Amino acid sequence: MRRSLLFLLLAVGLLTTLPSVASASATYFTTAQILREFFPSSEKVTYRKVQLTPAQAESLRARLGYKPAKSEYVIFVAMTGEKVDGYAVIDDERGQHEPITFGVKLSPEGKVERQEVMVYREKYGEEITDPRFRAQFVGKGPKDPIRAGRDVDVISGATISSRSMAVGVRRAVALVDELVLHPAKPAEG
Repeated sequence: MRRSLLFLLLAVGLLTTLPSVASASATYFTTAQILREFFPSSEKVTYRKVQLTPAQAESLRARLGYKPAKSEYVIFVAMTGEKVDGYAVIDDERGQHEPITFGVKLSPEGKVERQEVMVYREKYGEEITDPRFRAQFVGKGPKDPIRAGRDVDVISGATISSRSMAVGVRRAVALVDELVLHPAKPAEG
C-alpha cells in the first residue's frame, strides 16, 4: 500500500514537472464553419476523397519539390445546381513545432479566393492570421510559384509560420489542379 502511494506521488510529481504538451492557442474555425464562410450561397458542399496513385504522388512530388505527407486528400466541392461554385482544401502544415490547420478556398478555375488559419497551435507567429498577410494569396493559381520571400512577403517574427502557409497554400492549389481540374490520364496498356 505504501509503495503504491509512493508510486502515485512520484507519478503525479513527474507529470507536474514535465513540460506541458502544447495545446491549441487559438481555434478560429471548425470544418463546418469554414465551409459555411467559404460558400455561403452554394446549394450544397460535397467532397471528393482522393487516394493518390503512385503516378499522382510522383507528379505532386515533382511539382512541389517534396512528397506529399498524406496518401489521401479530401477536396470539398461547392455546387449550385450543376454549376461548381468552387473548391476548398483543409490541411495541416507544420509550423516551428506544431501543425497549423488551414483552409483554402479556390475558384472553379483553381485560383485562390481566400485562405484562413483554422487552428493555430504555436506560441508565436499568429500574425499570419492578419488579413493583409492572407490577402497575398488571393488570385494565386497553378502557374504561380507561391514562394515565401519571393511572391509572398513573410512577416518578421512569424517567418516560419509565414513560410508554412506559403507551402500549404501552394500544395492546396496543386492538389485541386492535379486531382480535380487537370488529372493525368491513366497510361494506356
